[in-house]
Amino acid sequence: MTDSPRTLRVDGTDVRIEGRGRDTVVMVHGWPDSLVLWDGLVAALAPRRRCVRFTLPGFDPAGPASAPGLDAMLAHLDAIVGAASPGAPVTLVIHDWGAFYGWQYAMRHPGRVARIVGVDVGDSGSAAHRRSLGARAAAGIVAYQLALAAAWRLPAALGDRVSRRMAAWMRAPAAPGTVRARMNYPYAMAWSGGFRRARPVAPRCPVLYLWGTRKPFMFHSPEWVEALVATPGSAAHGLRAGHWVMCGRSAPEFERLVVDWLDAGDAGDADRGGVASVSGAPRAS
Repeated sequence: MTDSPRTLRVDGTDVRIEGRGRDTVVMVHGWPDSLVLWDGLVAALAPRRRCVRFTLPGFDPAGPASAPGLDAMLAHLDAIVGAASPGAPVTLVIHDWGAFYGWQYAMRHPGRVARIVGVDVGDSGSAAHRRSLGARAAAGIVAYQLALAAAWRLPAALGDRVSRRMAAWMRAPAAPGTVRARMNYPYAMAWSGGFRRARPVAPRCPVLYLWGTRKPFMFHSPEWVEALVATPGSAAHGLRAGHWVMCGRSAPEFERLVVDWLDAGDAGDADRGGVASVSGAPRAS
């Protein structure tokens, strides 16, 4: 039996804490999601781990609009980590734009991060990643990201319609009525140079990287995955799923892989998992 959920208020954000255990797992979602993205994983982890999740600033339809820059977002994440686990480093579980922010947080605050479960976004945007993309894949990434960046600058009603159509096309699990153009600020910042200070994704801690193989393009390079699985304690697996591998038919496998890897790490033998699945080999198209 787990403890009842409780909520911390950190710099204007409601942070939900569920479960019990020595390991604190902080989950960070991406576009166009909210903390409910992690419902299934929390149910799998909470009996033995403290699960911490929140909705990114500006992503809550009932909350105020907000568009923090990179430094402000990382400071916000640091405040949440500090409030949730003041005395020990945490495990990060990160997806989509949450992965971008999570990787950057780990680069700047390595002492606060013990392990990372990265989901579907790795060294996206790196030189190696760009080289791995074919022309069609590269054009697809540019097209959808520029569309969402443009929608952020449109009048709210029109921008929301564009964003909802894009979310539907991408088969995002978020309820259509919750999708807002104001969630698109990371795309606008990325294409206006707001992330120039972002560091290369080279984590110093053990990493489990999980990605969906049934997509028109990947958000990591094969070289990055190969280097990752060569690191003791780290592992990578491709799942037969789209971008949201924690939802739908792939959810049970996703949850099992996360639970097993964390448990193996607790036992001190996580390096047994450092093999990429053959069926999930990265591809460029």
